[in-house]
Amino acid sequence: MASAGDEDLVASKTDGFKVGEKKTVEEYAKLDQNDESLNRWKASLGISNSPALPVDPKDTRRCVIHSLALEVPGRSDITIDLSVPGALESLKSKPFSIKEGAKFRMKASFKVQHDVLSGLKYLQVVKRKGIRVSKDEEMLGSYAPNTQEKPVYEKKFAEDEAPSGMMARGHYEAVSKFVDDDDHTHLKFEWSFDIAKDWK
Repeated sequence: MASAGDEDLVASKTDGFKVGEKKTVEEYAKLDQNDESLNRWKASLGISNSPALPVDPKDTRRCVIHSLALEVPGRSDITIDLSVPGALESLKSKPFSIKEGAKFRMKASFKVQHDVLSGLKYLQVVKRKGIRVSKDEEMLGSYAPNTQEKPVYEKKFAEDEAPSGMMARGHYEAVSKFVDDDDHTHLKFEWSFDIAKDWK
């Protein structure tokens, strides 16, 4: 059964777009090796001759989100290390505060394993008192499995600005997920935050 808010956490679709045929990293590496523009595209995905990172064959995940962080100019990052047991659960029960009107951006640290990850997106729905106040979608891109040369990917999201004013202050609940072009959900979590007059 779908949980509350699932209908809000659906990635937008582009009319006429079809996900391409799946290929392994080796197949991509061998594909038209003399085509300079294709080689630049493969390099932008991270497909290189660097040795692959060892992967536990029992770990079937293609994308592993290591951490999420809130980056605010002039302040230390608020980082959630998702490898710590209970980290996801504490996101909802221990809200963090954002100063009203503050400019900020989120960033994610993650690794890709086993196969090329196509069209990774971050979706987020924010509600206040049960009413949706925003829905955001951020395209993060496509990535090859991490290598010894590039063991982790870090993606900074577009800059955002917290709402301001007395009516904007208060508690907010959010649901977020990382999903790819195949509509595979790599991570879904609930979290909360407070908009306050000042930093706490």
